[in-house]
Amino acid sequence: MIIKDEEDTIERCLSSVKDIVDEIIIVDTGSSDNTKDICTRFTDKIYDFKWINDFSSARNFSFSKATKEHILWLDADDILLPKDMEKFKIIKGSFDTSLDSVTMKYNIGFDEYGNITLSYRRNRLVKASRNFKWIGFIHEYLEVYGNALDSDINITHKKVHYKPNRNIQIYEDKLKEGMHFSLRDILYYGNELYDHKRYVEAIKYYSKFLASDEGWLEDKIRVCNNMCDYYLSINKPEKARKYIFKSFEYDNPRAEGCCQIGFSFLNENKLYQAIFWYETALRLEKPKNSLGFFNDAYWTWIPHLQLCVCYDKLGNHKLACSHNEIARKFRPADKHILFNKKYFENIGI
Repeated sequence: MIIKDEEDTIERCLSSVKDIVDEIIIVDTGSSDNTKDICTRFTDKIYDFKWINDFSSARNFSFSKATKEHILWLDADDILLPKDMEKFKIIKGSFDTSLDSVTMKYNIGFDEYGNITLSYRRNRLVKASRNFKWIGFIHEYLEVYGNALDSDINITHKKVHYKPNRNIQIYEDKLKEGMHFSLRDILYYGNELYDHKRYVEAIKYYSKFLASDEGWLEDKIRVCNNMCDYYLSINKPEKARKYIFKSFEYDNPRAEGCCQIGFSFLNENKLYQAIFWYETALRLEKPKNSLGFFNDAYWTWIPHLQLCVCYDKLGNHKLACSHNEIARKFRPADKHILFNKKYFENIGI
């Protein structure tokens, strides 16, 4: 682990893994709070690393301190839930030593009801002898190859403190230094600009990324989704749809994109077109072991709730009610869904 000023989360994280790992290695990049003292309750392998605005350097240093055959990495606001601890113990108990990597699902977004809204896979447990390296000064990734297992273990991200300006400040410091951005840097700087609502600048960097013949297809799909959202927000539905259709060039249609197209038609009151795309979203099979980014809401309740709206507008209240009830199975306390339920009861459905 690499950490800095994580006194509010580090104990929770380490408590969740202390019984399933054989050593805990902490690399501190400059804490000024009680973080390191808390860590001493779990390990004596605590190292200092001077922060140089480079996450990969710190992570590679942490990996260099590992003495066991395999390395699991986490961030301070990650935890393993009890069911995932048990899954980890099972894999560890009968581990296939031919494996170079074990991927785990990373659940990073949740709605107010605890439902997962954003998840993707990451290489989490790797063979130390392969000497895999972290790459990228920010939004770093572990370059892994060889024999991999896509496990059913989940890492749950439970962020407490947000540092909204840290990443974009690092990027802009690098630009001031005259650093040449790789295609990946262009992508993630675009993401930071987008998250900071600097949309015009974000679109500029996104367009550079999409114009390249290189780049991960999953990233290109996500960029198309973001660009669609932006053009929907400024009431340019045709341009919004253009980017979702472009995403179909990279892979089979995804429920996220189909729902965005459906929403664009719904806003234009083109109900039959909207219904077509929402129903298409429901027919899709979610890729099981893809490393891409997925919002589970678009694969579950959102298309049903939107079909409820569409069919109600068309006067088919019975079918609208049916879709609302399916959505309610996923979000039983959702105030909008409950409002719809009462509405249908009042009209005798």
